[in-house]
Amino acid sequence: MSRHMKRLTAPKVWVIPRKEYPFAPKPSPGPHPADKSLPLLIVLRDMLHLGHNRREIKKILAQRVVKVDGRVITDLKFPVGFMDVVSIETLDKNYRVLYDSRGKLRIVEIPEDHAEWKLVRIENKTAVKGGKIQLNLHDGRNIVLEENKYRTNDVLKIKVPSQEIIAHYPLAKGSVAMIIGGKHRGKLLHVEEYVVIRGPQENIVRFEEGVETTKSNVFVVGIGKPEVVIPEVSAL
Repeated sequence: MSRHMKRLTAPKVWVIPRKEYPFAPKPSPGPHPADKSLPLLIVLRDMLHLGHNRREIKKILAQRVVKVDGRVITDLKFPVGFMDVVSIETLDKNYRVLYDSRGKLRIVEIPEDHAEWKLVRIENKTAVKGGKIQLNLHDGRNIVLEENKYRTNDVLKIKVPSQEIIAHYPLAKGSVAMIIGGKHRGKLLHVEEYVVIRGPQENIVRFEEGVETTKSNVFVVGIGKPEVVIPEVSAL
C-alpha cells in the first residue's frame, strides 16, 4: 500500500494547492477516516506555515511541543479531524478543526480556555461488563458510564484529555447543527424535526432553513447558538 497519494486525488475537504507538487502525505491509520482528516504535516506546514518543508516540521514535532486534544503527537501523518484541538505550546496558540461554508476542513484559532474541551458525537452504544454503557464517539474515543442517559447522535462536550463530560447537546428541535456530509457540508442550520424512518433507511433531520439530510450528516454544535467559532471562507 502506498504511503503517499497524488495531490490531484487528495480528499476534497483538503485545502492545498493541487498542481504545485505531485504528491501529498497520506494520513496514518487513526481516530478519523483518511477522507475526513488532515495529516498533521499538512496542518503545520501548509495551513499554519510553521515550516517550509517536511524536515522542519519533523524537528518541531521532535521537540514534543505539538498536542492534539491534549496529547503530545510526534507522527507527521497523524490524522487530525473534525473538532480536534491542535495546540502549539511554544507559541501559546490553539486551533480547532472545523468545516467552512464550502465544506473544506479549516483551522480556526481559539482562546486557551476553549482548547480545554471539544465536542464529540455519540456514534453508537455498547453494553459492557457490569451493566455499564460504553459510548463510542466519532473521533474513536470510548467513554464508559454507569447510566444509559444519552442517545445515539447526541453530542457531548468533554474535557481533553480527561474525557470528563461537562455538557450535553441533544439532536432535537431548537439545536444548532453543522452539516458534515453531503452537498450542504459546512452549513450551520437549526433543527426543526428529527424524523424516525421505520425501515432500513437512515433517519432524517429537517431544518428551519428548508434543508433536510440523513442523521449521519448532522453534528449538533449547540442549543440556540453554536458553542464553537465558525471558520470564515478564505482563499488559498
